[in-house]
Order: sequence, then structure tokens, then C-alpha cells
Amino acid sequence: MSALVTAAILGIVQGLTEFLPVSSTAHLLIGARVLGYQDPGGVFTVMIQLGSILAVMWLYRAKIYGVLTGLPSNPAARRFALLVVVASVPALAAGALFSSYVKTVLYGSLTVIAVTFIVGGIVMLVVERARPAAVLADAEQLSVPRAGVIGVCQMLALVPGVSRSGATIVGGMLAGLDRRAAAEFSFFLAMPTMTAAFAHDLLEVRHYLAPGRAVEIAIGFVMAFLASLVVVKPFLRIVGRSGLAPFAWYRIAAGLALLVAVWW
Repeated sequence: MSALVTAAILGIVQGLTEFLPVSSTAHLLIGARVLGYQDPGGVFTVMIQLGSILAVMWLYRAKIYGVLTGLPSNPAARRFALLVVVASVPALAAGALFSSYVKTVLYGSLTVIAVTFIVGGIVMLVVERARPAAVLADAEQLSVPRAGVIGVCQMLALVPGVSRSGATIVGGMLAGLDRRAAAEFSFFLAMPTMTAAFAHDLLEVRHYLAPGRAVEIAIGFVMAFLASLVVVKPFLRIVGRSGLAPFAWYRIAAGLALLVAVWW
């Protein structure tokens, strides 16, 4: 398989899984191993994540514009921005402190990914059954402490396999949001969190940027952008109708299969 085709496949994997509660990082790590794709310094993975970030920003451009232009005069806009900041700080702090350990130790362990797949799936099933009744239909109604709880949940996604989207949606549901509102709030948290992670990772891998890989990166970027555009709206419909259970069972099945593959 050519490097360009592999780059396109991995870009699609990134785009399809970034905003689903299944861990895009884990899928990219596994996919690269299966396809035999070499990514020195992780530069390809870093660059194509920008495609997913821009896709969700494009989809929610009206909301983003309304919040940004309303900051000087609109209390609701300032409050929503505060909620996003509060919920983003824990993950940003944890990333600054522990990202090197996670990338050098945990990223190389398929067993860690398998276990977090399974545990994450079980947690989703438990939360679906035992969570408090949803009392908030919009993230703008969150209190600041509840936003902080969601932020702590997002922090756990530093471990590969946990899923940033899954952790924040579960946190949102525990904080009283209905499923759709929790999923949409996770998208807004992705913007500052992923942008900061992208900037940090790009600084680390800048020495690996080579003109010869520009085409591969461009293809992966475009495919990640398009796949993210396609998956977000259907995902919201599925979550609103069926909850997290389908993704939870997928995680458990994938984790068990991965454990079998590792032991084999």
C-alpha cells in the first residue's frame, strides 16, 4: 500500500474518531501499526489533528462568532466563555505536566489502550444507567463548579484509549446535562484543548517537518477535515436517540479483541 493511500486512511480514521467517544489517539496508534506507517516524531499525527479542529470550528462558526463578538457587552457570552475556560484548564495543566511521560511510556503500550477501552466502555454503561436525571438542556445553564467537574473528566483523556470526547460527555451527563448538550459542550472544549495540544506538539516535532512529507500530511489533513465534517451531526443524533451504549459496547469488544491480539 502506498504512503499516500495510507495517509488518506489514517486521516479518515482521525476525522471519524476524534469527536466520537472511542479515542482517536488509540485508533491512530493502532492503525499506524497495522498499516506499517512510519511517523518519525509523530509529525503526521500532529498535523492532521488540525483538520479535525478546523472542521468543528467551521460547523459551529455562528456560535463561535456570537460568543466572541458578544464578549464586550453580552453577559451570556462572557459566561459561556468562562465555562469553556474553566473546563479546559485541568486538561491543559495535566498536558503540560505529564504529556512527555504519556507519549514516551503509555503510547507504546497496546495493553494500556485495551484496558482503557474496556474500562471506559463499562463506565459509559454505568453512567447511562445510574446517572442523575438530566436537568439542563444547554451547556450555558451550567454552574462554574459543574464546568470544573467536566474539566477534571477531560483531564483523564490524557491516557490513550480514554477518549477526550467520551470523558467530557460522561462528565457533562454527571453534571446534569442531557446527552446532546453534553456532546456539544465537548465539541467546544475540544477547540481550546486541541488547539493548545496542537501548538505544543508542533513545537516539539518542528525538527521532523520535511518537505518530502508535505503531500502525505496534506492528504491526511484534508481527509481528517472532511471526515470530521461528516460525522459530527449524525453522532449528535445517535447520542440523543440511543445514548452512549453503542459506543460503550464497541469499546469493550475492541478492547477484548486487542487484548487477545496482544497475548497471542
